[in-house]
Amino acid sequence: MDYNKILEEIYKEILPFSEKGHQADYIPALAKVNPDQFGMCLKTVAGEEYSHLQADTRFSIQSITKVFALAMCLSLKGEELWKRVGKEPSGTAFNSLVQLEVEKGIPRNPFINAGAIVLSDILISSLEDPEGDFLRFIRELCDDESVDFNMEVAMSERECGYLNAAIANLLKYHGTIENDIERVLMFYFKMCSVEMSCRELARAFTAFTNCKPFDFAGFKLSQSRIKRMNAVMQTCGFYDEAGEFSYLVGLPGKSGVGGGIVAIYPMRYAVAVWSPRLNSKGNSVMGMKALELLTTATQESIF
Repeated sequence: MDYNKILEEIYKEILPFSEKGHQADYIPALAKVNPDQFGMCLKTVAGEEYSHLQADTRFSIQSITKVFALAMCLSLKGEELWKRVGKEPSGTAFNSLVQLEVEKGIPRNPFINAGAIVLSDILISSLEDPEGDFLRFIRELCDDESVDFNMEVAMSERECGYLNAAIANLLKYHGTIENDIERVLMFYFKMCSVEMSCRELARAFTAFTNCKPFDFAGFKLSQSRIKRMNAVMQTCGFYDEAGEFSYLVGLPGKSGVGGGIVAIYPMRYAVAVWSPRLNSKGNSVMGMKALELLTTATQESIF
């Protein structure tokens, strides 16, 4: 299949959407990002790579990083993890306090903010050097030692992170997190600040296509657990737009408010797309449309 031609045609078709939405300006550091950028990269399990435009431009991957945290926590805790965080779609905004209060401090899934804060707490409790181990894990996945936190973004999020602080306090009240609130929040903000390119994300996510045993930086997952991670991505990876993504695209994936989206076609490829302008749900406008057109053109989806 000529993926290069398909990516070129997709970009031409989504150009009418290029000025729809706006970047995540509630995070000051992300508000400064030029919104008129687009990158896309597809990597097959055979090692072939196809890219278009700014596929090598790094951006803050934000909530995409929660997939890496989930993989590490599953490796460390196994099925015990699900006693502290659920695996159901939230049906509410990713930073909602209401649902968390009603459900007595157990986050619906690991990809909403409350769930990822719990994952952060688990990594802090389980690892001597959580920041270092987190970076080593991602660097090994994408085979690039230069991937790092963006501390300007992390501090920007901390300075205006009142709602996340409220979530962390509610989690602490219910005993869902163990460590100091400020320690957990700073690790969470650092985690979300990681910068990667579409090419690096596509390379990293090929590890989740379930083609071979998973063992990166000492974190191991069985094929069965990778399959279940894909299931959670399918049902919860796009906040309260997960159903729409399943309907239009038909692949497990994860989005971030930095404008990135990664999706997996099991046993075949991982694809990453980036465009900073977001819709009202916090997902990239052009990214969502690009992946819809990709699976339509190739007739490759899990359905």
